[in-house]
Amino acid sequence: MKSTVEQLNPTRVKVTVEVPFAELEPDFDKAYKALAGQVNIPGFRRGKAPARLLEARIGRPAVLEQVINDMIPSRYSAAVEENDLKVMTQPEIEVTKLEDNDVVEFTAEVDVRPEITLPTFEEIEVTVEAPKTDDAAVDAELDNLRARFGTLKGVERGATKGDFLSVDLAATVDGEPVEDASTEGLSYELGSGTLVEGLDDAAEGLKAGESKEFTSSLVAGEHAGKDAVITVTVQSVKERELPEADDEFAQMASEFDTLEELRADLVEKVAQQAKAGLAGEIRDKVLEALLEATDIPTPEKVVESEAHAQMHQLIDQFGGDASILDQALAAEGTDRETFEAETREGAARAIRSQLLLDAIAEEASTEVSQDELMQHIMFQAQRYGMDPNQFIQQIQGAGQLGSLFADVRRSKALADVIEKVSVKDSEGNVVDTSEFFGTGEDEEGESDSADEQSTED
Repeated sequence: MKSTVEQLNPTRVKVTVEVPFAELEPDFDKAYKALAGQVNIPGFRRGKAPARLLEARIGRPAVLEQVINDMIPSRYSAAVEENDLKVMTQPEIEVTKLEDNDVVEFTAEVDVRPEITLPTFEEIEVTVEAPKTDDAAVDAELDNLRARFGTLKGVERGATKGDFLSVDLAATVDGEPVEDASTEGLSYELGSGTLVEGLDDAAEGLKAGESKEFTSSLVAGEHAGKDAVITVTVQSVKERELPEADDEFAQMASEFDTLEELRADLVEKVAQQAKAGLAGEIRDKVLEALLEATDIPTPEKVVESEAHAQMHQLIDQFGGDASILDQALAAEGTDRETFEAETREGAARAIRSQLLLDAIAEEASTEVSQDELMQHIMFQAQRYGMDPNQFIQQIQGAGQLGSLFADVRRSKALADVIEKVSVKDSEGNVVDTSEFFGTGEDEEGESDSADEQSTED
């Protein structure tokens, strides 16, 4: 077998494979055996007819077609491996030459990972917001905790934001009632913005027993995208009374004996949340800077495939009815064309990010240990509220284990880059990223320690 590669563009190649018939003897034997089991020839048991009789019965072209169809996948894979191609899509294959008893040639056009020239990481600078853990943030956390232990008390005044209402909603479109947009006795926190747009403004100030009409666009059902006249009737208004922030509350709501101890714990919690937010901002800013500093050819067919898959999945969520999606988009002030363009843009950025991080991981020979992969799997299982063993079975069945492995490798590659770039906060202070992402020396030390432990075992 002989193979050559022609670069069609930075992300696509044409592989030409030439296979002499001398190498196809085993393939012909396999084809004769398969065809013999499908054809009845008088005087021979099924599967035992000689090759020359088979060819006489079904014709030489049918035999050649079977041989070629069977041999192409293995020869294509061998050519990919021989030329060290990193393919990203299924190939488009065409048989370009067939000279019986001499040679067969086919071509395969396929998208491949492009060559990427990486920037000098030490020259990249990013700025992130300086984390704030002021008293207001601690007070907000304390209020959230108090709200969990609050009680609701009925009031006779007009509703204000934060009150809990029991409301009836009735909707009409062109004067006709819309049953699926009407309800009674619905519990709603005023100001949360979780129901119909315009409800918060309409219900604010209403007392129990009062009603008000407002106009809003429906986002679901057969009238999705249409304006409806909605009547909100407030049945009751309740305000939440919070317990006093004192030692007694601290003992009831936590393991601490005093409010001072509880506040100290909340200060630490707020600081940890600020650090987590800062770590995420650093990752995003560094990745964005890398993308801006790197020329990354984008495989168009890969982007189209990903964007199409995302749109198909979204339409499935609407029961396969694309018109409902169109109505929902119209209700949000956009249309399918704009949404598809945004989806494609997002898919292109995601693929460019993956290509970039894969290139960084290859240059740095980034490795992922079994323990690191398992930690990621455990995190994902917890995130989806699944038993880890069940989650592993599910991703293995879906063939997604390789994707998870790639995600961990890319995260490690990005962490390695973050160690090298310059990160400052908005106040001009240098940010010690090792606090969030560790250092290469730390990982090497952990690896050496693990190796020593393995040797001792």
